[in-house]
Amino acid sequence: METFDKIQMLESIVILTDSREQPTDRAKKRYESFGFPYKRATLDYGDYTYNAQLPNGQWLFDDSQTVKGKAVVERKMNLDELAQCFTRSRDRFEREFQRATDNKANIFLIVENGSWEHLLYGKYRSRFNPSAFYGSLTAWIVRYDIKLLFCKQELSGRLIREFLYRDLRNRIEKGEFDERQTD
Repeated sequence: METFDKIQMLESIVILTDSREQPTDRAKKRYESFGFPYKRATLDYGDYTYNAQLPNGQWLFDDSQTVKGKAVVERKMNLDELAQCFTRSRDRFEREFQRATDNKANIFLIVENGSWEHLLYGKYRSRFNPSAFYGSLTAWIVRYDIKLLFCKQELSGRLIREFLYRDLRNRIEKGEFDERQTD
């Protein structure tokens, strides 16, 4: 792929947000902080992924179908929501991470308003035992190769943008999309 084509592809990036995410004011602020166009789509796993246009005019993904992204961001608004995923919703949550892993997707997990200290010392509302929570999370980080980041909620949109943009850029530089150039 020529340098011009790489630049064009990066400039065409659209962030896909899972259609199941509630369109709240907080979500709208997050979307606006992407600094890229965004579109709702049905994602097979994760809350956010990207789409981009190849030099031949094709898009990486047909976003009218269920999208299986190559990089996804799973966002949780706090440790309470994450704890629920490891307790009441554990089977569903695990199937989602397994599908991402099976598709060789990079998985980024952003937890807003949390920290390792809050997790370890039980500074969250769930009754999930801190040791069990810590053990589950660290086991999944290893099992599913999750890149975990705790941040303030006002930073999550910018981080989502950066993770997805950098993943796309890295894949372009490695030539992952070169074979899809022909019609």
